[in-house]
Amino acid sequence: MTSIHRRAALLGTLAAPFVASRASAADYPTRPIRLIVPYAPGGGADAVARIIARLAGASMGQSIVVENKGGAGSIVGTDLVAKSAPDGYTLLLGQSGPISINPAVYKSLPYDPVKELTPVTMTNSYPYVLVINPKLGVTTLAEFVALAKAKAGAFNYGTTGVGAANHLMSELFCAKAGVTMTHIPYRGTALAVADCVSGQVTMVFGDPVSVLPHVNTGTLRAIAVSSPQRSSVAPIVPTMAESGYPDVEAVAWHGIFVPARTPQDIVDKLNTEIVKALANPEIKDLLGKQAMSPVGSSQAEFAAFLKKDIATWKDVAALAKVSVE
Repeated sequence: MTSIHRRAALLGTLAAPFVASRASAADYPTRPIRLIVPYAPGGGADAVARIIARLAGASMGQSIVVENKGGAGSIVGTDLVAKSAPDGYTLLLGQSGPISINPAVYKSLPYDPVKELTPVTMTNSYPYVLVINPKLGVTTLAEFVALAKAKAGAFNYGTTGVGAANHLMSELFCAKAGVTMTHIPYRGTALAVADCVSGQVTMVFGDPVSVLPHVNTGTLRAIAVSSPQRSSVAPIVPTMAESGYPDVEAVAWHGIFVPARTPQDIVDKLNTEIVKALANPEIKDLLGKQAMSPVGSSQAEFAAFLKKDIATWKDVAALAKVSVE
């Protein structure tokens, strides 16, 4: 073999993986896709994942298989995706907890959400709803703050645990309102809400699907939502800003991520297909039953939102002096 032939053969060998990679990207997907949910089955994140998997999978011509990988406050499942091959066949349904809040409160994490994950699209969002027990006899946030100041140290608030979003929201609210309350951590929203209904807990920042049924029956009273605008799931409830606390603002969200270095054309295809699924009237109805609103953002919009969200929770954690070993 001549030197020219040897060089040609070598170039062909080196180019083969690149050609295969480009071909696989062009044909993607050619096999089932895994969608990792870093929580146990049955919750809001699981419901969102299964709706998106069914509709986007049908459109793409490949099944999207939801796998629940709960553990360590969503760290296990999130780290699994961060360390997966960047080929578009392992996706993450992320949310504010593992992506924006964990880096702010944990002293060390096995993954870096900015360096090891690439955002694809925000799928849906919802506000935190501030609820209290109606037996307190107040109907507005201003009245509640006045009562909390009058009974300094007598009130408490329930959360889903130290470092959880509603823990940080509660601490931020207390700091901005100038009130002191005792933190009561629970192992889930349902337990905290149940104790608020019974009167053992004064206040809870809860997700709409957990608290609105109680609001509708009158066993809890909603006095504010944390979103910048009033929520379609609770349109008569004023925002924190309307109630005089514009700095107590945040939304909960879910979104799709892939491992960093996933080819951009695969990211683009996933964005297109998932955004198309989110525009389906069926998904709006199904998410509405979970008290959530579909979003379907561009990758750039989602990335810009995440930059701000991560910075916001970092500031809140520092203000509240919350950290987890």
